[in-house]
Formats: sequence, C-alpha cells, structure tokens
Amino acid sequence: MIFHRSLLRELIIAALATFFVLLGIVLTMQLVRLLGQAASGAITSFAIATLLGFSIVNYLPVLLSLTLFISVLMTLTRSYRDSEMVVWFSSGVSLMEWVRPVLVFAAPLVFVIGLLSLALSPWAVTKSEELRRQMDSRDDVSAVSPGVFRESRQAERVYFVEEVSGTRNLVANVFVSSTQNEKQGVMVAARGFQETAPNGDRFLVLMNGRRYEGEPGTAQYKIYQFDRYAMRIESVESSAPRAPTTKSVSTPDLMRQPTPSNLAELSWRIGLPASALILALLAIPLSFVNPRAGRSMNLVLALLIYMTYSNLLSITQASIAQSRLSLAAGLFGVHAAMLVLLALLFSRRLIVFSPLRFIR
Repeated sequence: MIFHRSLLRELIIAALATFFVLLGIVLTMQLVRLLGQAASGAITSFAIATLLGFSIVNYLPVLLSLTLFISVLMTLTRSYRDSEMVVWFSSGVSLMEWVRPVLVFAAPLVFVIGLLSLALSPWAVTKSEELRRQMDSRDDVSAVSPGVFRESRQAERVYFVEEVSGTRNLVANVFVSSTQNEKQGVMVAARGFQETAPNGDRFLVLMNGRRYEGEPGTAQYKIYQFDRYAMRIESVESSAPRAPTTKSVSTPDLMRQPTPSNLAELSWRIGLPASALILALLAIPLSFVNPRAGRSMNLVLALLIYMTYSNLLSITQASIAQSRLSLAAGLFGVHAAMLVLLALLFSRRLIVFSPLRFIR
C-alpha cells in the first residue's frame, strides 16, 4: 500500500537523522569527560577510544528508544501540520491504520534495544571496568602524563614530565620530588627512560641532571650533579578483584541470584525495550497538531510524558532495590499505567477523527 510504504520511508529517514544527532551529542559529552580523566592521569590516552566505544554501547539502548519515539512523533506531526492527516481521515482511513506501519518500523529497533539491554550493554560495562582496573594497577611511572604532576601511590614521590616520546619509553625535562630519611630531595634531568634489569627489576634512569637535597626550613642544602641516576620502580601488587557492579552482571546471572539489587537491574533491562514499544505507540495520538493553533503544545506534552515515564522506571528500579516493590509489581505497574494512558489517548483521538465526522 502506498500509504504504508511512504510512511515507512519517512520514518526511516527521520530515525537516521535523529539517531546521528543524539549520537553526536553523547559522543561529545563522553569524549570531553574521558579527555579530562586522561589529562589528570586517571586513564591513558590510548584507552580513550576503547572506553568511548564501550560507553556508546552502554548508552545505545536509551538512544535508540529516544530515537524511535522522536522519529514517530516528528513524522506524524509533520503530517498533521501539512494537512495530510485530514486527507487520510476524509478518505476513510482511521487513526488505528497508523498502528501497523509504526509497529513494522518499531519491531526491529525494539529487538535491537532488547539485545543491547540484556546482553551487549552488560558486556561493555564489564570490559570497561576490567580496562579501568588494569590502568589502576599501573606503576607510578607508567601512570605519569605529560604536563601533569603525579603523586606516587605511597605518597613519597611526585613526578612531573614535560614531554613523552611516541614510544612511551623516553621522557624529557623530568622533575622528581622525594622524601628520604626526613630529607627533601628534588631531582631535575634533561631526559630519562625506563630500563629493566636482568633480574626483572625496573628502573627510571635519569640522564644529565641535578639533585637538590636538604631539610625543609633550613639553608643546609646539597647539590649533586649526575650523568646517570637510576631509581627503582616499585612493582604494584595486583589488588583483589572488586565485586562486579549490577550493571556488569550478565542477565542469566541476575536471574540465578535474585537479590533486590539484581532484580532492580533486571527490571531496568526488561523495561527498556518494553518502554520503547509503548512510547512508539504513544507518539501516534501525541502527534496531533492543529494547523490553525500553536504547534508546540503536543511536543511539550510528549516531552513531559517521556520524562515522567523515564523517571517512573528509575523510581521503580530504586524501589525494587530497596525491597519496597516486587519485581512483578514494579515491572508491570508502570507499563500497565502507560498502556492505560495509551488507550485513553487513542479513544479520544478516534472519537475526534472518526470518518463519519468528515462525511457529514
């Protein structure tokens, strides 16, 4: 049918445009956050792209759900605004005829949202947490970032490196402040590099530098010049693995261990694809626009309903985690309320846009 094909084509175009806009916003926000962490030395610059990819996979279910809602809403709103809906209604096409093409368009996206929410997002969170644990276990020298003062784990040394070569082994203009035997020592060197001894010990070797040593508050300072100075890099013992967060636990494990926190996370994962489908159907009656009146009221109402729905899901998740609600009550309560709202909105629009009103 021409009606279905044209609507599906317009929905796909609107969804692609909406998705790339939302993806660009999320990419920018996450990239700025990760760059700030890299500048402070919390993560390495080489891990930014990997962590950014894992973060996007984690956000994709929400992005696709919002994309589905906005694309259906904007497409049907344009049809009302350009008086196309009046033509279809006067031709005997009921508002219910729009449900089928919207479901055909929404079904693949809802399936992808469910796959991401139940399987891929927990995997991405797990990999992200593993990568961050690996970076937390780096030794002091490996954690140094150019242009940033970095304190050692034992708080006995402070490192500063002005420049790091592409090999990550050579450094230039090195500053090291350390306290040994109640004496403050400061070393500066033109360059340095890491070296591994035959027994496996690692050293930071400074070349062509000076060491200033003395007691703070006194004028008794000594200056040493050296051509080569080696400092042993203390190896970092692997810390005991932390318990995984509920976001990183796989969905089968959540069901095998029905603790309140696991059930709350399970309700969120199941609720994402369910809410995406309901929101796509809600967009049909919410898209009504009177061309002779204001064009923004339906968008404001749709935004309020989306925010309310999203907040109710979050509140329900918190209530399940606190054992105030059971999984069944929390999972079906919010969605049942939105289905009731969906039926009320459809019944109102079906009465207003009954074909008999146009025949008369």
